[in-house]
Amino acid sequence: MAGSDDLVRLFGPPPARDPSPGGWAEVEDYVGSALPGDFKAFLDAYGTGVICGELVVFHPRGSSPLLDRMRKIHEAFGQSWRHDSDQYPFRFHPASDGLISWGYDYSGDEHFFWPCDPDPGLWKIVTNINGTDPEVLDGSFTDFVLAFVKRLRDVDPHHGIDPDALEFLELEDLNELVERGEIGPVEPSFEPF
Repeated sequence: MAGSDDLVRLFGPPPARDPSPGGWAEVEDYVGSALPGDFKAFLDAYGTGVICGELVVFHPRGSSPLLDRMRKIHEAFGQSWRHDSDQYPFRFHPASDGLISWGYDYSGDEHFFWPCDPDPGLWKIVTNINGTDPEVLDGSFTDFVLAFVKRLRDVDPHHGIDPDALEFLELEDLNELVERGEIGPVEPSFEPF
């Protein structure tokens, strides 16, 4: 299991910011359980922001408070998501063992904790991939973030561009797109907002 030191090595020291302690009690009261410790530690250190320009996470006292987002997502997904338990086995909080929202990515995926164990450190991550079937991932929040960043780093240099467009672009144009970070591998980063 990866630790918070792995994330600090990846993203560098947390950004200088006014500490925003607290807020977890209100969120955990709403959830009815403690949240995974590595999740809380990361958000307390880094705050609300975007990982690698793609994965958005929320602190309870951030510019977009975690609890507000949770309530919105749980209500929206709980009302509109598939109710056929044979096809989609998950429910959303406040249903018993319902998925607990914690973030999303710009690819359209929503990310949830699945409280499948009394110990929040053993909860799984469930990702609803662009509104289709879920992907269940074993491991902690930290493990998920490390794997997410690895996927973004280990892509083809022309990842993110329509293959049909490649024949019309000169090498210098492709290199410029890579330099601007519009295509290709993504460097690890955390941008607070």
